Amino acid sequence: MNNQPHSRQPDSDQPASSQPAGLQAIVDSGLEYTLTQHGPVSSLAEAAEARGVDPGRLIKSLVVRRGENDFLFVLVPGGRSISWPKLRALLGVNRLSMPSAAEALEITGYPRGSITPFGATTAWPVIADVALSGVQVSIGAGAPGAAVTVDADRLVEALSARLADVTDPE
Repeated sequence: MNNQPHSRQPDSDQPASSQPAGLQAIVDSGLEYTLTQHGPVSSLAEAAEARGVDPGRLIKSLVVRRGENDFLFVLVPGGRSISWPKLRALLGVNRLSMPSAAEALEITGYPRGSITPFGATTAWPVIADVALSGVQVSIGAGAPGAAVTVDADRLVEALSARLADVTDPE
C-alpha cells in the first residue's frame, strides 16, 4: 500500500502519465487528500483494508440512468446499497436503471470498479448519501487500486453534490 498525503497537488516526482485518471480533477477541486494506491482487491473488506479505512467509509460511485442521455452519480457508503424507492422519490421519477458496463465507460470515461465523478467525461449531477456526513471517506481516483481519502463534507461541497437519504443497509 502506498499512502501519500497531499494538499492540492500530486506527487511531483511521479510522472503525470502514471497518475490515476481522476487525480487531476481532484487536485483542481482544491480538496486536501491522501492518495492510496494498492493492488487488486476482490471485496469491500479487502478494499477497505488496502486503503486503511473502515468498510463503511469506502464510497462506491454508481452511475444511474434517469432517462435517455440523462445520468447521475450516486455516492454509496460501503455496506449500503441504493434504495430505489427513496432515490425515485427524491428525483420525482418512476423508473431508474443502471447502464451496462460498456455504456458506463462511454458516459464516464471510466471502467466499472474505477468510476468516480472526478474527471468524468461529463459532469453528471451527484447525489451523496447522508451517511457520508462528518467523516473521512475513501473514493476512487479513476484507476484500479487508486483512491483518495478526504473529508466527506468537503467532498460533497467540491462535487456540488446533493446530500440525501438514498441508501439502505445491505
